[in-house]
Amino acid sequence: MVDLEETLLPGVGVRYGLTTRDGDRLAVVVRREGGVEVAVYDRRDPDRTRGVIRLDADETGVLAELLGAPRLTQRFVDLSREVPGLESGRFTVRPGSPFDGRPLGETRARTLTGCSIVALVRAADVVPSPGPADVLHAGDVLVAIGSASGLGQLAARLDGGS
Repeated sequence: MVDLEETLLPGVGVRYGLTTRDGDRLAVVVRREGGVEVAVYDRRDPDRTRGVIRLDADETGVLAELLGAPRLTQRFVDLSREVPGLESGRFTVRPGSPFDGRPLGETRARTLTGCSIVALVRAADVVPSPGPADVLHAGDVLVAIGSASGLGQLAARLDGGS
């Protein structure tokens, strides 16, 4: 299993970081305005990149399809740009989460955070508009829309916070 770090970059977008099995450190910045930057870091100096690739929205979509990722999340990014105050986020259900093995409805995401879970991504499968009875598993990715503060509350809740 790959450990994916997610960091909100206010005013910029979201940064995702991971280390490959071969030890390469990658960062992907999904920009609010639609572009993506992919960086590979130097193994000897983790603060220095070996290179950065910048992709526009069309290139990002093609690469996502090539890699098997759904374009569904891009649609919600587009929506969040059109509606002020609405943002989208992706949240991985981590091993040890209180919701691993539990139905989605038990998260009470909408009631407690004001966020709507609009998709559940499990490996190559996507469940658009998952229902409250859909059982969550470690590694699942939840795609949600809501306010920035609500998305922060949802992230904390999924990791075991209040």
